[in-house]
Amino acid sequence: MPMNICGAPCSWGIEDIHNPYLPDWRTVLSQASQAGYRAIELGPYGYLPFDADVVAEELNKNGLAIVAGTIFQDLVHIENLGNVLKAVDDICRVITDPKLPKLPQYEGQKFPTPYMTVMDFGNLDRDYAAGHSDAAHRMSEEEWSAFIKNVRTVCERANQWGVRPVIHPHAGSYIEFADDIERIVRDIPYEVAGLCLDTGHLYYSGMNPVEMLKKYADRLDYVHFKDVNQAVYEQVLSKHIRFFDGCGEGTMCPVGTGALDYPAIKQALEDIGYSGYITIEQERDPRNQETTLRDVKASVDYLKSVGYQI
Repeated sequence: MPMNICGAPCSWGIEDIHNPYLPDWRTVLSQASQAGYRAIELGPYGYLPFDADVVAEELNKNGLAIVAGTIFQDLVHIENLGNVLKAVDDICRVITDPKLPKLPQYEGQKFPTPYMTVMDFGNLDRDYAAGHSDAAHRMSEEEWSAFIKNVRTVCERANQWGVRPVIHPHAGSYIEFADDIERIVRDIPYEVAGLCLDTGHLYYSGMNPVEMLKKYADRLDYVHFKDVNQAVYEQVLSKHIRFFDGCGEGTMCPVGTGALDYPAIKQALEDIGYSGYITIEQERDPRNQETTLRDVKASVDYLKSVGYQI
């Protein structure tokens, strides 16, 4: 089954758009093209412009398309829901604009791109517990029910735009550990949203990526790849530290150089008949820009060497 590799701005350290060290978005698109990508995610809300004409011009210049938009906000508190829904509308308006280049839909690919990855983030009680299932706070059933209502509302708004929402379990969020994933799959029907499983986040949070890809094959619409530097990971878990602060110390590394078994992951995806797009992410400190293109290209080259398409 065809599995095409894409990129994401987070590999350039783009997580917080207010970080003063972020590279210009045009630089990211240019380097993504230099690394060999033909598609990239939109990145965090507000990083790329909301002017479809401007975005389309740069995408075409660099031979790129948009594989997904990103919701990465606090989905817990109802008072933030209006801000999140505005973000959904703004993002979907851009990524569905007919002027943007389009990616093909492959045989066996369940839904066409672009997707909308939906992640809860911004609650410090879970952020500081990233990777520590035993220490992480769990919501009561009443709290979870309110949370699910927010998540479902966000997904339904994306569906109104014809954009497939995919819920992305993410370290440091309220959808991180195995029991969180079980709860979200139980309470969000597949007709409302699929899953985007991230091999690195699964590993970081105590799960076996191969097992989880197979377990949720029927819900899997989109995949993220990353790799984990085992030594740094173990050091980070020994600290009281937020997830992205740990990434700034080098928790994530180029795909094929870390702890994850990518031949086994490829076999698992083939076994379940996964077809479509896979996006590489390597969260990092944006101040380390001198090594970004090198690392992105190393991940691309490794995956090409083991049979993935770009």
